[in-house]
Amino acid sequence: MDMRIFQVKTNKALPAMGSILIASPLLSDYHFARTVILMVTHNEEGSMGIVMNQMFHHDITLNELIPGLDSVPGIPVFKGGPIGRDTIFFIHTINALEGALKLNNELYLNGNFGELKQYILQGNPVEGHIRFFAGYAGWSNGQLQREIQENSWMVGKSHSDQLLDYHNAKLWNDSMNGLGQKYSLWAKYPIYPSFN
Repeated sequence: MDMRIFQVKTNKALPAMGSILIASPLLSDYHFARTVILMVTHNEEGSMGIVMNQMFHHDITLNELIPGLDSVPGIPVFKGGPIGRDTIFFIHTINALEGALKLNNELYLNGNFGELKQYILQGNPVEGHIRFFAGYAGWSNGQLQREIQENSWMVGKSHSDQLLDYHNAKLWNDSMNGLGQKYSLWAKYPIYPSFN
């Protein structure tokens, strides 16, 4: 029997701003197991992304961290990665926000926080339009390419409705399935195979 059928192979796509990294089901790193990461930068200086599907063990809200938001419903802050957890990043669809970095046709990173705070205080919709993250994921020059060659990551296309959904517990499975039939089988691979 050819044992190579039991190996996850990268889809050989190249990461780019606005694409997503999908962790191999065999990746067991504590910070990145079953993660989907939205790529912010990928160039000769290195790579940066925001983990889109991890929560903190204890709920953290933006209202607790930023003064003046106590009059609005709680806005969750998600775990964006293991680096720089003292920094807040936000992914959003507000194309008119001054200073925002366009990631793709639908998604933006950061921008003028004062304007964003006013947007929130005016009662504009947050859920489905803005997500907040503490920290990010980063790779030095060449590191991410090596990890992709080692089959730790697949590269996919981002879908803003999935990435901005606060409650999408199936983001990793949906993203693996989105890569095609070859990867759909791996989307069913158990987190703890020894428990089966």
